[in-house]
Amino acid sequence: MLDMLEGSKLFSKIDLRSGYHQIWVKPGDEWKTAFKTKDGLYEWLVMPFGLSNASSTFMRLMNQVLRPFIGKYVVIYFDDILIYSRSEEDHMEHLRAVLEVLSKNKLFINFKKCSWITARLLFLGYVVSSEGILVDEEKVRAIRDWPTPKMVGEVRGFHGLATFYRRFVRDFSSIVAPITECLKKGKFQWSEAADTAFAVIKEKLCTIHVLALPSFEKLFEVECDASGVGIGAVLSQEKKPVAFFSEKLSDARRKWSTYDQEFYAIIRALKNWEHHLIQREFILYTNHQALKYLNSQRSLSNMHAR
Repeated sequence: MLDMLEGSKLFSKIDLRSGYHQIWVKPGDEWKTAFKTKDGLYEWLVMPFGLSNASSTFMRLMNQVLRPFIGKYVVIYFDDILIYSRSEEDHMEHLRAVLEVLSKNKLFINFKKCSWITARLLFLGYVVSSEGILVDEEKVRAIRDWPTPKMVGEVRGFHGLATFYRRFVRDFSSIVAPITECLKKGKFQWSEAADTAFAVIKEKLCTIHVLALPSFEKLFEVECDASGVGIGAVLSQEKKPVAFFSEKLSDARRKWSTYDQEFYAIIRALKNWEHHLIQREFILYTNHQALKYLNSQRSLSNMHAR
């Protein structure tokens, strides 16, 4: 969804008020939501939380209501609506069109949680701006202030929070590998290597740069590499990183030859960014000489290896 924002200068975010409760239950079906209390039997008149199809029903409604705008200047994630524009004049027109549709369909917003006509805002855990994508300072502060884990649960919590921003850190999986070792079954042991990785991840997440928003009119570049611990890749345009990818190698893959590991790095990177690269020419960088002849294969005719 964030890939659609390239070139945008102004943003607004609209948050719906109790989104699920704005969908009425079909008349005659209220009895299906009945529940008992000490004061008697009650039925929902609106869609409650917890139904197995509540999320898909709400998302279907949002897509139907805002279908004319999605992919043009609107991005939706449940009750969060992001409006993006290249100029102030366009932004005012886009805002007016979206608000008119919401009003027509009697969808009410939570004004206190909305952001209007700004050059940067928080959306889906990322700070979106005209410059690109940044990390949320609140989450970075939580990572920076995280105490040294003393049990598996604390390791799992830190690993989950840090992993959310893995696209910002080069070779994330290789760096964090000693920490993931502590998640294995058995007696918990926080090693010196894990402590070093803990400090390195904290430092990198506190000093990361802005990731550029991808432009599908420019040439993509993919740089791949492999080590004995994991594989890594960088997707970039005009020497600006768009995203980082990494993966820890399994015990079996660590026994592979360097050639196989380097080739695996290419395959995984291209699969991960397939939606960016498919049916487009791009440049692939790899430091393994034997792989420079990949572009002679018919199945990879659109891939240039250097």
